[in-house]
Amino acid sequence: MLETTRTYRAKIVNHSQVSDNLDDCGHSVSKLWNVARYHAQQEWDDTGEIPSEADLKRELKDHERYSDLHSQSSQRVLEELAESFNGWFKKRKNGDTDANPPGYRKRGDNHPRSTVTWKQNGIKHDSKHNQLRLSKGFNLKNHRSDFILCEYETRPDVTVENIQQVRAVWNGDHWELHLVCKVKIPVEDAPGDNTAGIDLGISNYLAIAYDDGEAELYPGNVLKQDKHYFTRDEYDTEGENGPSRRALRTRQKLSRRKDHFLHALAKHIVEQCIDHEVGHIAIGDLSEIREDENGDSRNWGRSGNKKLHGWEFDRFTTLLEYKAEEHGILV
Repeated sequence: MLETTRTYRAKIVNHSQVSDNLDDCGHSVSKLWNVARYHAQQEWDDTGEIPSEADLKRELKDHERYSDLHSQSSQRVLEELAESFNGWFKKRKNGDTDANPPGYRKRGDNHPRSTVTWKQNGIKHDSKHNQLRLSKGFNLKNHRSDFILCEYETRPDVTVENIQQVRAVWNGDHWELHLVCKVKIPVEDAPGDNTAGIDLGISNYLAIAYDDGEAELYPGNVLKQDKHYFTRDEYDTEGENGPSRRALRTRQKLSRRKDHFLHALAKHIVEQCIDHEVGHIAIGDLSEIREDENGDSRNWGRSGNKKLHGWEFDRFTTLLEYKAEEHGILV
């Protein structure tokens, strides 16, 4: 058996009853993010260094906004901010001069509804009645045992168990739940002893060659067209006080389309490997592609750097690994 995680999207059946509470939590996430972002800026100005995740948690655990959410939910907000700063710093170090540090989550005097994450200590799951009890922070409780009781609905083929995280996500019109579950998947015997080699690229997303001499090329035109169209649409709708609602929806749509492309391509490659009786897939190691022979950031020019740093080869490799493992194929 292969132990892995799966994220299931769920509809909130009693949305009208819990939406106000989820709104409060979503606004609280934005407020805590802004408090932490301001603190990080001050530390940066005073010391020239960005505070770490541990520093943020230590300095802000007694802040009033920290108690608006369950402690683990507040911790996740600070973790996400630290991850965003690390991602930005890594891009700048690798030569992406267009990369910007994480911004504030505010439009005028309003705070957007940010994603709220509950970890295991903040979740009680009633699988019999498809209900989730999600903890509130001390400041948002009306009484000691106050909580958010969500009734959810998933696809008929989904069994929700071993929940690790629950994320409440505002999709622009309503809240939905993303349930992160630990699952065990039966692993099949390898379909054969053959080997396939994969070469990842930017213009052409990948090329694959099989032992029998057959080879296939998969262009990345769809990804490039989506990136061009949706990025332009996002900039055209940028508001005076940050991204507009339409710009945020545009980002979300681009992210969903990219995820769908990568999932569909990884699934197709695995199916092709099964047909060719492949037991092993060899894929190029691109972990140091952004560095030159001296370990310095590789400079491909302004346009080339944007392509290089937007290349999600590690994301595709991760998807391919777990999809292949289910069928006994090693990557």
